[in-house]
Amino acid sequence: MPAIRTARERAREELTREIKQEARRQLASVGAQQLSLRAVARELGMASSALYRYFASRDELLTALIIDAYNELGGAAEGALAATGAAAPRERWRALWTATRDWARANPHEFSLLYGTPVPGYAAPRTTVQPATRLPFALIGVVRDARLRPTQPVPPPRGALAGQLTRIVTEFGLDLPPHVLARTIGAWVQLVGLIGFELHGQLVGSLDPADDFFAWTTEQTADAIGL
Repeated sequence: MPAIRTARERAREELTREIKQEARRQLASVGAQQLSLRAVARELGMASSALYRYFASRDELLTALIIDAYNELGGAAEGALAATGAAAPRERWRALWTATRDWARANPHEFSLLYGTPVPGYAAPRTTVQPATRLPFALIGVVRDARLRPTQPVPPPRGALAGQLTRIVTEFGLDLPPHVLARTIGAWVQLVGLIGFELHGQLVGSLDPADDFFAWTTEQTADAIGL
């Protein structure tokens, strides 16, 4: 049986939501670098001292926004996979790429907060790590569950890369050959980078609208992995 929340707890949760909603509006209007607790408090008709009872600093508020955005993106990706049911791995891969792009286009400022220019002076705490892994782990899950086709041979990872991949496999208990993991991580980088290029206008005048290029890249990465 869920715990019964008091009226004070419900009021605090509601005001916390309002603070984060206003902060997201500021992301859209002035950007993460200019996010200000005082400005958020002013827009909500609060004293800034009262807002500090909810978020002790701008960085704490930024962290809350980052965690929310990662979880929203991860939820969109995981929901798209769930909707595919027992579809073939390549269909699941397409659904995952499409859902990621759709979320980013609907939430461009939140996507930029996650994958855009770092905010000077801000260092993301460990609490952001687990939410941040939801999208790459969704990609890895599609690859892990697939019966991969043979692909063009590539040299095995060596040196520092081999050690990095081994650490990831060990830390997260992944059952993937190192070169497959490397290609999957590379696909994640391509996915995020391509969406970022599209959102920030880097494809205007060349590959804009980017629908066909995005679809081609989706298939190209699937081919490279062997889906």
